[in-house]
Amino acid sequence: MFEYCADPKSLEGLRWLSCYLTTGTHLRFYSSFGTVLLLLAITAPVALLFGFGGALASRSQILPVRWFGKIYTSMVRGVPDIIFFMFVPIALDQLFEYLRSRVYCDTSVPVRQGNDFVVCAAAKLPRSDSAPWVHDSYGFFLAVLAFAIVFGAFASNVLYGAMNSVPRAQLETAEAYGMTQRQVTRRVLIPQMWSYAVPGLSNLWMILIKATPLLFLLGVEDIVYWARELGSSKTSTFSYPHPDWRLYYFLGILVFYLLMTAVSERVLRRVRRRLSLGQATMAGEAMRKAAS
Repeated sequence: MFEYCADPKSLEGLRWLSCYLTTGTHLRFYSSFGTVLLLLAITAPVALLFGFGGALASRSQILPVRWFGKIYTSMVRGVPDIIFFMFVPIALDQLFEYLRSRVYCDTSVPVRQGNDFVVCAAAKLPRSDSAPWVHDSYGFFLAVLAFAIVFGAFASNVLYGAMNSVPRAQLETAEAYGMTQRQVTRRVLIPQMWSYAVPGLSNLWMILIKATPLLFLLGVEDIVYWARELGSSKTSTFSYPHPDWRLYYFLGILVFYLLMTAVSERVLRRVRRRLSLGQATMAGEAMRKAAS
């Protein structure tokens, strides 16, 4: 990045450090922090959408729909997260390629050949001649789906409990005014449930933040991947040789996550206070007494 970085072996002190910290691999390390933030920004609303659908399905009057909601929540919550994080991307990738093989490949050739899953080149995702960013985006897309499915099940359980916590008298009053079941759900149940759901969703957000290092296991080059790669000892064959510095890299990641959780706690505390204002909950009652 700097002109004096042309010959790393002639550098010492701060000049050496400035060149070392601005190499191309370090710039990718810095950008990987954005990858984590992007994952959180996309996964959180998608998981909440999955959870909302699962909670409504669990309350459905239609028996198969209710079974689907219960099975989705129980199955995902009852299996270790890491298994789903490893299983979902593989299963989705093979599903997408199987569907494409029915269109672009000879359907008389089975995709299951013994223990191998084999499709023609035209059905591969992504294509072998695709740009590197396409491969990275596809892997990131599968990772988002895996995170959303897993954390959507937990969100579904939280939202289901919050819906059941809304006083039944409020729903019966709305029904007495002539509202349909759909109107009661949209105008009374959903607005009222958030004050009960936010504490559980806050904990779930914190768990999601702590789970982002699992991107490393899904093949995404995240901060953990680059911290391990850059921090490990480098011999004289490298441009910038150094001993094992992984402690310092992971210490930087530790600070990053501590800052993330500290900011999240402040924001979530304000959200809880705002949603509890005027509500017939313990938090709302405490705010009413403090104001009086």
